[in-house]
Amino acid sequence: MHIFYTPDIERIRELPEEESLHCAKVLRLSEGTEIVLADGKGTFYRAILTRAHQKRCAVEIVSALPQPRPWPVKIHIAMAPTKNMDRIEWLAEKATEIGVDALSLLRCRYSERKEVKTERIQKILVSAMKQSLKATLPDLTPMTDFKRFVCQPFEGQKFIAYCGDAAEKSVLKQRYRPGSDVLVLIGPEGDFSEEEVALALGNGFLPVSLGESRLRTETAALVACHTIHVLNQ
Repeated sequence: MHIFYTPDIERIRELPEEESLHCAKVLRLSEGTEIVLADGKGTFYRAILTRAHQKRCAVEIVSALPQPRPWPVKIHIAMAPTKNMDRIEWLAEKATEIGVDALSLLRCRYSERKEVKTERIQKILVSAMKQSLKATLPDLTPMTDFKRFVCQPFEGQKFIAYCGDAAEKSVLKQRYRPGSDVLVLIGPEGDFSEEEVALALGNGFLPVSLGESRLRTETAALVACHTIHVLNQ
């Protein structure tokens, strides 16, 4: 089954140029071929390819197939990007395959990267969405200052995972209430600063651990995402 990302399919009955190139030149699909479109908003479409051109493939919609949410809660992971972009790209891919609604990039005091170009990450999210047969694309928020991010409203449970000692800190699986939307903060390799932890706690975030092992940033983010899924099964 060939799936193509078409975010404007309700308005424009064509594949985006990059998807058209993949369809006509790479896959060599011809007119009359049935394909599947994903709008990234939760709907698949059965469609017939009516024009196969590497810049502009046209389609005829056969039917719309709205998809039920594959998991019951909204999962938002906010993390400080790693110095090695391969690791953050790996996380974006795997979290999308498992299931995540939003991924935000944080600029923290000890961040190894202060700026990140999100174009490639966005492409990885699209590819992972299609590969894992999902119709919903995770939201990607570019680099945001930590202080600004934690002050934004969020309807659901909010957690900050960090390595520092805290008497009141317990593991995520003990503090999370299944059925609740959730936002989890994951810090850089150098961890959150004491000031950042205090600011998060002052804005309603609960301190949590992800277990006894010290995890790399991208591993911690994936563990948090997977834990929420397991607890909601």
